[in-house]
Amino acid sequence: MSLVSQTESPGSGTSALRRTGFSLGSNCGDRLACLERACDELAELFGDLRLSRVYETQPVGCPSNSPNFLNACVEVFTAADPEEILEQILRIEKKLGRTRNGEYGEPRTCDIDLLYCGEEERRSEHLTLPHPRITQRRFVLQPLCDIDPGLKLPGQNDTVADLLEQLPGDGADVKPFDM
Repeated sequence: MSLVSQTESPGSGTSALRRTGFSLGSNCGDRLACLERACDELAELFGDLRLSRVYETQPVGCPSNSPNFLNACVEVFTAADPEEILEQILRIEKKLGRTRNGEYGEPRTCDIDLLYCGEEERRSEHLTLPHPRITQRRFVLQPLCDIDPGLKLPGQNDTVADLLEQLPGDGADVKPFDM
């Protein structure tokens, strides 16, 4: 799967399908290969993917001296329940070598976050939708703008492009990655 391809959103007749977004990240090993494998796994589960560019980003909220990340966003259309989706992405992370040693922000081969699932707003022990820090993260909003700058997240009045523009700083911490 190429990380620069993009499919169109489904046409009419897909009302049961929800627009669902994921953030992908890797800062260990062959970062690009990991993102490509994650996309392959998501495509196997959900079919066509809409993909952003890949960005190299400085770590946010990670231990000091953590390596830079490669990040991208993916969007699918699915009728799957968000809790089921979460279980599936946790399996993909593990399959791609993700280990959890209890340190927040520790380096990882694969990180997949469920960002939104249709218009659903949810707070449970294991899942919050939309993702609770999505509006504060340039490394998520920039790739989402590649997919659809006019996207409005559940509970937001502003588009992802507006949210990105409102972030402080000059964006130097998020750079397109040349493949």
